[in-house]
Amino acid sequence: MAIQAKQIYVNLPVKDLQESIDFFTKIGFAFNPQFTDQNATCMVIGENIFAMLLVEPFFQTFTSKEIVNARTHTEVILAISADSREQVDEIVNNALAAGGQPSKEKQDHGFMYGWSFQDINGHLWEVTYMDESAFEQGE
Repeated sequence: MAIQAKQIYVNLPVKDLQESIDFFTKIGFAFNPQFTDQNATCMVIGENIFAMLLVEPFFQTFTSKEIVNARTHTEVILAISADSREQVDEIVNNALAAGGQPSKEKQDHGFMYGWSFQDINGHLWEVTYMDESAFEQGE
C-alpha cells in the first residue's frame, strides 16, 4: 500500500523570525498562532500544507548536520501552485516588493506558467500555474 500523508510540514531555518513573518505576511500568507512562539511559527500555505519557520538555533536541535547558508547553497526548492497566471505574478511581485530577490525569469510553456523568487533567507520558491483544461482536451 502506498503511503498517503494527510499533511505536509516543511521546516525551514530562518535568521530572524519576526522579519520572516513580516516578509511572508506581505506576500499574503497567514500564520497559525497556536504554533507560534519565539522559536518558530507555522505558515499556512494551503489547506494541508505548512512551512515551519524555525530560528536557526532551534532548527539545529532537530539535526546533527550543519545548516546550509541558503543564500549560497540550495537545499531545497519549494514549489507551490497558483490558481491563475495573474496569481503567480501577484505572489512573486509581492515577494519582491517585500524584500525578496529574483530567482529565475518567468517561464511560459503555454499550458504551464511559472516564476520564482528567493525569500529573505535565500530559500527558493517556485510559483506555478498549470492549465488543466489543456490536458482534458487531449483525452
